[in-house]
Formats: sequence, C-alpha cells, structure tokens
Amino acid sequence: MSSLFSYVFLGVSLAAPIGPVNAGQIDRGIKGGFFHAWLFGLGATTADVVYMFLVYLGFVNILQISIVQTFLWLFGFFVLVYTGIESLLSAKKHTMINGRGSVSYTKSYFSGFFMSLLNPLSILFWIGIYGSILANTVVTEGAAHFIFHSAAILCGVLLWDFMMAILSSFLRKYLTHTLLAAISVISGISLILFGLYFGYQGIKALF
Repeated sequence: MSSLFSYVFLGVSLAAPIGPVNAGQIDRGIKGGFFHAWLFGLGATTADVVYMFLVYLGFVNILQISIVQTFLWLFGFFVLVYTGIESLLSAKKHTMINGRGSVSYTKSYFSGFFMSLLNPLSILFWIGIYGSILANTVVTEGAAHFIFHSAAILCGVLLWDFMMAILSSFLRKYLTHTLLAAISVISGISLILFGLYFGYQGIKALF
C-alpha cells in the first residue's frame, strides 16, 4: 500500500512543476471557472494516457527519431505561441468565459489535450521516467503490478489537476478584473516564452 501511495505522490510531483500545461490551466480556470480548468487538465491527462500506451506498446523508437522530435518541437512552438497570443488578446478585452460564452467545455478539454500531446517535455518524461518504471516493474514484479503503478501515477496527476482547477476558480471569484487581466497577461507571456523555447529547440534540431 505504501508503494502505491508513493506512485500517487510521483504523479503529483510530475504534474506540479510550472509548465505550459499548468499555465494554460490556470488561465482557463481564471477566465471560465472550475469546470473549464478541470476539463483542460482532464484533456492533458488523456494525452498522458496516450503516451503511456505508446510506451507500453513499444512506440518509443518512433518518438526518438530525429525528424519526429523536430516536428514535435516546432508544432509545439506553434500551439503554445498561438495559445499565448489568444490569452493576451482576451486579457486586453477583459473577457470572461461564462455559460453562454464563445468557449465551450469541449474546446477547453481539447485545448488541454493538444497542449500536452504536443509538449516535447511531456514526451521526454514518458520516454525517460515512465519507460524506466515500465521496464523495472515488469521485470521485477510482473505486468499486473505495472498496471496498478500506472493507475496510481494517473491518480496523482488527476489529483493535481483537480487542485489546480479549484485554485484557479477560487482566484477568479476573489480577484478584481484588473488583476485577472494581469494574470492572463502573465500566463500568456509564459506560454509564448515556452513556445519560443520549443521553437529554438526545433530550429537547433534542424541544423
């Protein structure tokens, strides 16, 4: 049982560092509330599950091909910069998402999904850390334990996403419009900076 909780804690630890997905989730929650932020995080977790299956099925070698990595860096650059600019524009207008807003729950979910799916940092994690956990667990404890450990990691990730959704929706209720706009600007700039880093890595990989 203690081993299971350690894998849950591992999932929380892996989801906690501030990155493009966390920045996007905070921005989505502040603008739209709990459900938009939660669905954004759920979409990102779905992308994690996709990579877990790819690693399990042995598609790691494809993700390690140079041209594939370059494509992911550059496409991640496009997604993050686009999302960051969108955040800056919405902050300028002081727009808030509501039940009848232009942004649907479906868009929040798929925004999180594609941001995580096209995040090379996520790919590096699933290939490196999760791949090593897979190899070690299957060899030492068997496939059944691997399934439980994978589920525990996902529970940790989902727990963190839930807490982030609560935090961002809480901030939305108690901050002024000016502060909300400022946070949206900061989130947008951080997404653009992450995108520029991804673009730099993609260009460096090309040459």
